[in-house]
Amino acid sequence: MDLGEFKKQYVKNELQITEDYGRILSMIDFGNVNYWFEQDRQDAENRAIAEDEKLKISLQGLKDFSDLFSQDVRFYYGSDNNKEGSVKFIAYVKRVFGRNRVFSKQIQYIRHHLKNDEVVSNTRITFKDGEGTFVKIPKCNFDVEMSVDSIRLMDSYDTLVMYSSDADFVALFRHLRNSNKKVILIKGGNITTDLRNNTELVVNAQNIKRYITLIEKQKPGV
Repeated sequence: MDLGEFKKQYVKNELQITEDYGRILSMIDFGNVNYWFEQDRQDAENRAIAEDEKLKISLQGLKDFSDLFSQDVRFYYGSDNNKEGSVKFIAYVKRVFGRNRVFSKQIQYIRHHLKNDEVVSNTRITFKDGEGTFVKIPKCNFDVEMSVDSIRLMDSYDTLVMYSSDADFVALFRHLRNSNKKVILIKGGNITTDLRNNTELVVNAQNIKRYITLIEKQKPGV
């Protein structure tokens, strides 16, 4: 067994992914995953990180980790075609995951009018209209797209691995299991009981932190 195969087997054993799970399709709900370690102040070895550092998802690490047990990996995330940084980010993701494995759509911005107490604590750029002061909240969920793809591709996999903590996937998981598919959930933070009860296996993101994160210096003022 070469080093690559040894690592694959090691990670599968660590996650308790046995041969019974068969062919695995992984779907990454990056709008959810991107915030998993936002509040963490310790690295994967439980060492405190500096005040001017933060944990960030490593896209290459996420891809390499997923490839250890997946036959196919699909990445879902919104973009803003009017922002250069967003366009460049999606271009980079496509280089990492493959152009045909990254699925994106235009982010929509929802107006949220601020109450008096919210104006004081708000850190977003504000706007004004006839109803008062508001902020623009980005919204770009992929629940429908991921659910449709999961069902459309059912003949190509035996187990779905979902990177998300979104309770909206309960109905999808229930349908897949009723169709003799298995579901593995990789989640950050708390999840609903219904979500947990409709999976074969739940993996806590904290347990895979060393594979999918890196430490990044924060810009001054962030």
